[in-house]
Amino acid sequence: QVFPTRMALTQYKAKRVGAKKGFELLKKKSDALKVRFREIMREIMNTKSNMAEQASDAFFSLTQAQYAAGEFRHRVIDSAVNASVRVETRIDNVAGVKLPVFTQLDTGHEVTDNIGLSGGGRQIQQCREKFGVFLEAMIRLASLQTAFVTLDEALKVTNRRVNALDNVTIPRIENIVNYIIRELDELEREDFSRLKKVQSKKAERLAAAEREREEEEATSAQNNQPAVDIMAQYDAA
Repeated sequence: QVFPTRMALTQYKAKRVGAKKGFELLKKKSDALKVRFREIMREIMNTKSNMAEQASDAFFSLTQAQYAAGEFRHRVIDSAVNASVRVETRIDNVAGVKLPVFTQLDTGHEVTDNIGLSGGGRQIQQCREKFGVFLEAMIRLASLQTAFVTLDEALKVTNRRVNALDNVTIPRIENIVNYIIRELDELEREDFSRLKKVQSKKAERLAAAEREREEEEATSAQNNQPAVDIMAQYDAA
């Protein structure tokens, strides 16, 4: 329940200004998130399309290396004590939304086991290089998909807020402002009509007092006139 007062009208006008400003800012934020969302979607599609060929080349090179050097998977697993590649995480800020970004970090630890000395060393090196490219693409795809999911949730929340302001909050404030203005106008009209009635009553009282005063003056004038001798007028005639 809102009481129609000037103070309430000022408060709700300020709320309307704040709501409209918030709507404009959230709308700009939503537009910026949509642009970044589309960019990430295109990058994911391009990365996935390239990964199919990269995965095919990597596993084909693995087959070639195994054919040339024999089965060497267990030797690689046994010799891999320290990771040669780690994933580093940083935060990218897009319109106030924090998006995680994964980057590849080379630790400098290389597997120095004598793999491929008897044969197939070249094929094993090519296999390592192709799997390195494939790993970089996988890390990039993981970063893009994580950012995509985070951005999708933020975009949904922002759109809900924009719709709530546009369809619920701002119309409700507009209705309250219009209601207060109508009630204040009605009160002003009532005050004006009341004032007119008071002025008309006052004018009537003044007119009545003026008539009474004139009547009193006429009566006093008649009482102050000298008496006429009727018998003297008769004798003279």
